[in-house]
Amino acid sequence: MAANSPFDCVLLDLDDTLYPGNTGLGPALKRNIDEFLQAKLGVSADRAAAMRVELFRTHGSSLAGLIALGYDVHPDEYHSYVHGRLPYERIDADPQLARVLQSIPQRKVLFTNSDRAHMKRALERLGVDEAVFDAVVCFETMNPHLFDEAREEARAAGGEPPAVVLKPSVDAIVAGLRVAGTNPRRTLFLDDSERNIAAGKALGLRTALVGKRVRSKEADYALENIGALRRVIPEIWGVAGGEERSDHSMDKMPMRSDLDSIIQPTSIQA
Repeated sequence: MAANSPFDCVLLDLDDTLYPGNTGLGPALKRNIDEFLQAKLGVSADRAAAMRVELFRTHGSSLAGLIALGYDVHPDEYHSYVHGRLPYERIDADPQLARVLQSIPQRKVLFTNSDRAHMKRALERLGVDEAVFDAVVCFETMNPHLFDEAREEARAAGGEPPAVVLKPSVDAIVAGLRVAGTNPRRTLFLDDSERNIAAGKALGLRTALVGKRVRSKEADYALENIGALRRVIPEIWGVAGGEERSDHSMDKMPMRSDLDSIIQPTSIQA
């Protein structure tokens, strides 16, 4: 680890963060969700598009909304349709990204709302070995309760639909922090979503908004793309500015009890 760095861990989002947001995967994902809703619910194309927008607005994702409303949708069924049909060939290999990730001396955690299969395919296209990360927090990590027997028992008993945990919910950020195992104030969080960045900042993380030239209110840094990481945040490597940011460097690694007091989990329906 860089001796003069104010960071002990780097949390990195995947989609539109490690690869550019202009690949076309976003619009393709929306089309796939619309088609899934049409096929699953038997609604028109216009109704499906309107539902997708409303489900995202009220529940954070279409899948979370469908489950909350009581529809019988398994995450694997949903992800295999909406992610399995994405044009992954639009993601180009990025040797520079691979080198930068390898050079980061801190603990590195990939932190994505996406499912593991999508994560693996995206990294493969980027030419990034999953092993470069010390840990991965993905959909399955945050939602083990959606895959076990308890889910089926709850459905059979007519209980409340299980909550889907996704960024920017508190539970999701806490999941990332627990895997990081570091003081939030010494953890750098990179994401393209201003909502996710705001959630991270609320829990004390240092934050970097990717894909933007201007910082949001809750972002400590703004990177036009991940390739600018060394130039914009050289403090990761303990150089060129690490000494100047005294607000970063005052915090020492907490004991586990200190971490627990900082990130008390709160149940939120994502």
